[in-house]
Amino acid sequence: MKKYSFDAVIFDLDGVVTKTAILHSKAWKATFDQYLKQREKKDNEPFREFTHENDYLPFVDGKPKYEGVRGFLESREINIPFGDPSDIPDKETICGIGNKKNGLFRQLLKEKGAGIYPTTLQFIKVLKELGIRIGVASSSRNCEIILESVGLEKLFETRVDGVVSVQLKLKGKPEGDIFVTAAHNLETVPARVVVVEDAISGIQAGRNGGFGLVIGVARHNNESELIENGADIVVSDLAEISIEYIEKWFHRKPLSFPSFLENNKEIINNLSDNRTNEKDIIINPHYNQNNISTLFKKRKVIFLDYDGTLTPIVERPELAVLSSEMRETIKHLIEKHTVAIVSGRMREDVEKLVGIKGIFYAGSHGFDIMGPGFSMMHPQAEKIVPVVSQAIKELSQKLDDVPNIIIEKKKFSVAVHYRLVAQQYLSRISETVNKIVQEKKELRLMSGKKVFEILPNIDWDKGKAVRWIMNALEVSWRDVCVVYIGDDVTDEYAFRTLRTRGLGFLVSNESKESAADFRLSSTEEVKKLFKKVVADA
Repeated sequence: MKKYSFDAVIFDLDGVVTKTAILHSKAWKATFDQYLKQREKKDNEPFREFTHENDYLPFVDGKPKYEGVRGFLESREINIPFGDPSDIPDKETICGIGNKKNGLFRQLLKEKGAGIYPTTLQFIKVLKELGIRIGVASSSRNCEIILESVGLEKLFETRVDGVVSVQLKLKGKPEGDIFVTAAHNLETVPARVVVVEDAISGIQAGRNGGFGLVIGVARHNNESELIENGADIVVSDLAEISIEYIEKWFHRKPLSFPSFLENNKEIINNLSDNRTNEKDIIINPHYNQNNISTLFKKRKVIFLDYDGTLTPIVERPELAVLSSEMRETIKHLIEKHTVAIVSGRMREDVEKLVGIKGIFYAGSHGFDIMGPGFSMMHPQAEKIVPVVSQAIKELSQKLDDVPNIIIEKKKFSVAVHYRLVAQQYLSRISETVNKIVQEKKELRLMSGKKVFEILPNIDWDKGKAVRWIMNALEVSWRDVCVVYIGDDVTDEYAFRTLRTRGLGFLVSNESKESAADFRLSSTEEVKKLFKKVVADA
């Protein structure tokens, strides 16, 4: 069977697989209209009805029910207690209102039943025949009974829904937890997974989870809203999507730097070549020349890798020294823009190497972050430090006799560099590293440029670190131009997080597949880009 560039497709349920979104909308409308009329009678507040377009889609759709209640009430500046999940439906709490809606929804489901989108089922059938794994991820606690009501309970290999979310303490949409958990259940990683969603919060969850492709299904003529919130492409129905299109998407290559702001219309042209039907598939205009030009003119938040980005790749880690010219250029950058260094090195190490105050430093792939007035050390990673220490000890014992191997010992991870190692030792190094990781479920393995990196097996990466810093700064993605520049596999997490809402630059002397938008051929071109940013400020 042919091997594809993506391993799995994870579907939202309501509005993508089943025609239950309208039942949810009706249940929410009945619930909120009744509550708002009670407030009018009790508190003399003018009644303004709950509508599908203005209230359901932006504040409720796709979210866990209590978050949906909270979101809508906040939009109307209504503050009531959260309450308890056991609250009766008539209690004036967020939980009470959510429970009332759930009862109404189940009643509607029993009376009217749930329809199915036949084109979605056909798409799933094709995927399964090709060996692509299938999952469903939904905020609804009714997911299982909906699937059972239409005879689809055995269709999906994994189901992560509202019930599972409570059991595993997962965050709801727009966080990517349920999709990431589904990907892990399917024995793959978000980078090799497609998410299919019809709700704004679900699109945001797919982007925040760092998924390889986020497809928006516009069931409500809401293409622009799905695009604005991070969908890579939007269709009105899954009949418009082909396996070939998805496969080509995963083989996209960033444009070289000379095209940037000069001829980047080639981006949209390249993507257009992959369309199955130009009239049906809408590509996010983030890739449009005018949009990128406008984005680049905004104030910037710039995230930078260190090795291979600010300094050339060298034979030994300690030889990667920042040039005085690059340091001065960064100092000019921070006069107008926010700058953060996101590195696999320990934070203290990269902070010492850069030596510039007033910027953020995220070390150990983002597990340890410190900046002006902010600091964060990932609590789960701290618990795994003893396991990392044991892995370092075992690697030293088993590989210390390998000539020229470098075992870079860090607090939260360990890097095994084999750039200078003879070919005859490589299989032994690979087998040893893989065996240690397989024996320790708390650890995971990433491969970079002539290096094996052993990290805590936690849903955290450079993309998550970028989001943490953005949240700490309380900066909206829409108000600034977010830029990430990196050269390695670990930087792809950040590129996927930024895609459609920022600009990613891959530093590479050769054209290769990446989630980045542009390619810089060397650290010299990185410096040229910095100087352009400074000159345009």
